[in-house]
Amino acid sequence: MVYTTLVSMTRKNKLSRSLLRIKKFFLKNIVLTRFIIFSFVLFIIFFFSIFVFNYLRNSGVFYYFDLVRAFVFPSFSDFKSSGRRVNFLILGKGGAGHEAPDLTDTMIFASLFLGEGSRKPNITLISLPRDIWISDLRTKLNSLYYWGNKKQENGGISLARVKTEEMLGVPIHYVIVVDFGVFREVIDLLGGVNVYVENSFEDKWYPIEGKENDDCGGDPLFRCRYKTVAFEKGWHNMDGETALEFVRSRKAEGDEGTDIARQRRQHQVIEAIKNALLDKSFFLSPVKVKSFLNLILFNTETDIDAKAAFALARYAFLARGNIKKEILNERFLDNPPISPKYDNLYVFVPKGGDWKNVQVWVKEVLEY
Repeated sequence: MVYTTLVSMTRKNKLSRSLLRIKKFFLKNIVLTRFIIFSFVLFIIFFFSIFVFNYLRNSGVFYYFDLVRAFVFPSFSDFKSSGRRVNFLILGKGGAGHEAPDLTDTMIFASLFLGEGSRKPNITLISLPRDIWISDLRTKLNSLYYWGNKKQENGGISLARVKTEEMLGVPIHYVIVVDFGVFREVIDLLGGVNVYVENSFEDKWYPIEGKENDDCGGDPLFRCRYKTVAFEKGWHNMDGETALEFVRSRKAEGDEGTDIARQRRQHQVIEAIKNALLDKSFFLSPVKVKSFLNLILFNTETDIDAKAAFALARYAFLARGNIKKEILNERFLDNPPISPKYDNLYVFVPKGGDWKNVQVWVKEVLEY
């Protein structure tokens, strides 16, 4: 018993002396001690970081962090561009219930300048007449999206891009196709938009949605398919349906019945929507903002990926007060008589027989 106790005490004394020597060693070598402690902490942080990184990556959180980063700190690597410009083709199609749901009766070339030096970001909009004749395809500009989709799945965006690039002489990086139904809903969500009607006009042949195939009891003019819409000169607060009639009307008598007049009216409504979106009653309402985003996301076809959309949204926001609007008009276009040469259609063709003058003008407008 006594022997066992002595052995145990001896072992304890040896352990104490060993610990004392180790303690003295570290106290004498304080730099080494700090280095070992610091290395151990770094080791723990490193492996903990790897664990957290893998968890976030697998959970998809990084994806959303990257979207926020793209908006707050946009980089040129986030999107396609040419120099300091990103070009878009915006197509507005009739959608379900319209007599020609896949014809793009609204066509706008939009160029976003990203800013450089003292020049701030800006946006240039150029409206394109729907009736421009595309000679090699024997169809009109507003039919490209339709025929592209007929040829192959999702081919509408590609065909519209290629032919518009050939016409304007500048690259188009992204295409956006919007259903006119969302146009109406967005305006109603905003509580209507204020638009100044520059010229009074009346259109007795505005198509009624849902009556495209009505035989009208044998009426050869199919008058039951149409209604009369009229606008008086002056300011109007338009709901979605009224604004749609204002920009779609094509059969008014006089100057307001031309395709060029339609483009001008489209610019007016786009400007009114922009003003409404920038009003504090909209952007301070989370419910309205969420509803607006849902409308756009679920009614838009585009080749813009999410990261590019967030990055470009930042530049578009910075350019919100600097928007220039142009129209490709009669200065560059001829309206030839209806004839078999153009399949008996009402069309516009380029003056001089090619698009060279238009391409020069576009580059001047964009300051390329």
